[in-house]
Amino acid sequence: MAYTDIDNPSETAFNTVLYTGNGSTQSITGVGFQPDLIWIKERNLTSSHAVTDSVRGNTKKLKTDGGDVEETNTNLITSFDSNGFSLGANGNANQSSSQTYVSWNWKAGTSFSNSAGANGADLASVGSYNRDAGFSIVTWTGNATDDQQIYHGLNAVPQMMLVKNRTNSNNESWAVYHQSIGNTKKLTLDTTATPATSVEFWSDETPTSTVFTVGRQDATNNNSMIAYCFAPKQGYSKFGSYDANENVDGPFIYTGFKPAFVILKQSNLTRDWHMFDNKRSPFNAVGKYLRPNEYGAEDSGEEYVDFLSNGFKIKNTGNRFNDAGGTYIFMAFAEQPFVTSTGVPATAR
Repeated sequence: MAYTDIDNPSETAFNTVLYTGNGSTQSITGVGFQPDLIWIKERNLTSSHAVTDSVRGNTKKLKTDGGDVEETNTNLITSFDSNGFSLGANGNANQSSSQTYVSWNWKAGTSFSNSAGANGADLASVGSYNRDAGFSIVTWTGNATDDQQIYHGLNAVPQMMLVKNRTNSNNESWAVYHQSIGNTKKLTLDTTATPATSVEFWSDETPTSTVFTVGRQDATNNNSMIAYCFAPKQGYSKFGSYDANENVDGPFIYTGFKPAFVILKQSNLTRDWHMFDNKRSPFNAVGKYLRPNEYGAEDSGEEYVDFLSNGFKIKNTGNRFNDAGGTYIFMAFAEQPFVTSTGVPATAR
């Protein structure tokens, strides 16, 4: 059995691309594939994160730093292209030549439509999946009822899900399921809050290889809903947690690959989320980060994390990533597997 099915993530599954705005229209290339989820953030000035996907359509935008309802914007992403995407003159993604941006891109690619009653689902869903990479985009119409199963298309168990109510006027926060905190709790991507506990989120049910379960809560099952579902794949993605040691020689987290992208969040105290990638910080230590729960500019200046050939290591004693008694959840995607399917080892940075 091969160590991994994804030897080149940047050509088939996930890639980060940096670019500079021009205040007009432009095509962003170098993604390596036609993306289905595009997450954009301005780096050098304050502006909201912009999330667009191929299932909702290129004109539909959500932001991660707030619970705002979905916005229709024809001047953000104008098309999903074979090697990237095209932009209009929108400030969240393409304001001027003085603005720098980062885009994180995932590939799904296989469309599906699942009716209520099929594959063990209670509610109909529509979406797109990439089973090799353990990623799917799922939309459904919620019914504010407990214990409702939604088909996700992965043929694997999701360990992390980002769920958003697209149309509720109460501006519901993003609901985050993470296997490390379990099926009785949710985190919120747009806040610093600790996990909230309620049967109304996931009906206290762990996702299966076919469906995930939602409860009656508006954040997970009312009106028009979207979920980004992630299942771990050896040599490509991992979703877990680590315990801090408040030491400059911080914890080492084994992933089985050289990371390209990592998100961290302390789960037992009120803390920000933090995002790192291999393009904004091409060398160790990885010191540039953005916060999905904040619209602020990119921050940097300290040695926070090292990306290694088989995982990442915390290099800072601060409470952001290594607080005494802290437990941190993470999601990570690969630049290169530790060992490819043909036996080629990952190189160091």
